[in-house]
Amino acid sequence: MTAQAQTVLVVEDESSIASFVALYLKNAGYSVRTAATGNEALAQAQSERPDLIVLDLMLPDVDGIEVCRRIRKDSDVPILMLTARDEDVDKIIGLEVGADDYMTKPFNPRELVARVRAILRRATTEREKGESAVLVHGDLTVDAGRREARVGEEEIQLAPKEFDLLWELLDHRGLVLTRDQLLER
Repeated sequence: MTAQAQTVLVVEDESSIASFVALYLKNAGYSVRTAATGNEALAQAQSERPDLIVLDLMLPDVDGIEVCRRIRKDSDVPILMLTARDEDVDKIIGLEVGADDYMTKPFNPRELVARVRAILRRATTEREKGESAVLVHGDLTVDAGRREARVGEEEIQLAPKEFDLLWELLDHRGLVLTRDQLLER
């Protein structure tokens, strides 16, 4: 365990599932906060600044898609969606609004912990690597620390995944990257 445990916010309205997930994450060495509603999740995401959010899709007030959308307006915190919905369209919408990964219920808690570890490992590496990094290609400037992309003086609005994809492509310009290589990165 590190000197300061990484914080995971678990957003789940079913208390039995929330406590079950929290227990596994605590046993894996994470500091865990919980929220039972979308509004509570938004408030905690703003005040606590967790390192990762495990977000249920079906919440009693504001649904998980909208919570994810609002969080993405000012944060690139990794989000793992956890839901009973297993339709492809639900997964696609979740990923398109900014989720980093998607798991369906019922789930293996050890797989959840492994995914949390993997997402945090990638996110931490990216933050450390890119805190002050700036890539320039012609008129295009990509600032990893600010997570901004500009063409000339005009800022280009990008979703978190679009930004990450642009960064990888620019960082490896001149090379052909396979789909698997991009997904891994």
